[in-house]
Amino acid sequence: MSEDVIAGQRKALLDLYRRHVTSGEPYALVDFPDHPNVGDSAIWLGEIALLHAVGAGDPAYICRWDDFDEAAFRAACPTGPILIHGGGNLGDIWPHHQHFREHLIERFSDRRIVQLPQSIHFRDEAHRNRFAALVDSHPDFHLYVRDTASLDLARRHFTCPSMLAPDSAFGLGSVERPALADCQVLMLLRSDAERAARDDAPLLALADTVALDWLDEPPVAASAPTERARERVERGLTLLARGERIVTDRLHGHILALLLGIRHVVLDNDYGKVGAYIAAWTAESPLVRQARSAQEAAELIAG
Repeated sequence: MSEDVIAGQRKALLDLYRRHVTSGEPYALVDFPDHPNVGDSAIWLGEIALLHAVGAGDPAYICRWDDFDEAAFRAACPTGPILIHGGGNLGDIWPHHQHFREHLIERFSDRRIVQLPQSIHFRDEAHRNRFAALVDSHPDFHLYVRDTASLDLARRHFTCPSMLAPDSAFGLGSVERPALADCQVLMLLRSDAERAARDDAPLLALADTVALDWLDEPPVAASAPTERARERVERGLTLLARGERIVTDRLHGHILALLLGIRHVVLDNDYGKVGAYIAAWTAESPLVRQARSAQEAAELIAG
């Protein structure tokens, strides 16, 4: 059943990518996630795998949010679409990524811009309305979102084509477990701005557990963007493989556990992103169970 869940999402993603890239046409893939969050690197590797699978080859131009060079972009990619890296930063929680996205929409009305699958969350209505106005002004902006709440928001407030699509990390397909477990329960729990308010004491009281977040990383040796992403994903997979079972409130803790074939219990982030994704795409997998509290998670993972 889990293999069917993975295969179905990868097929939907291939259909998406074929709509916007063609063999021989240059394209840009921007907002490379050069930071320790393994989930964003998993998305990047999935994007590259999907683009290769549909025959598009490597991007003609890559950049981070903070090193975009318009002249270099136009020289490397005189025609073709701009693809914006997917994830969970469309909104105002992570403003530097949103500001970069808005700059592209405002500056490049001559290009098709494709926002690869994202979750949407605006805490400030004014920020949402600003983005809506920019989208309305662009003649060829396409928005893909990862859950039905994001799709409902997009269709209520944005005039662009908006469609539901899986997270691009599923472009990786199933992954072999890289190491044997060294504890009963590996707890990958958020330590950033999306952490939900809760008391994790019931989880921390379980025997033979390791609790961590994957934002702490050693120096990354690779210099090329995709190799940097690969190094980070390998680190994340090795961390998750430490547990016979996993408890996580990270969406990509869930996704990578599913790709690894590890049973896991999922808590939500502060605005419901993880549960919304499971409801849309992965609820049929027998590997995942959802908990509404740390106490419930502790009971499920021990059961």
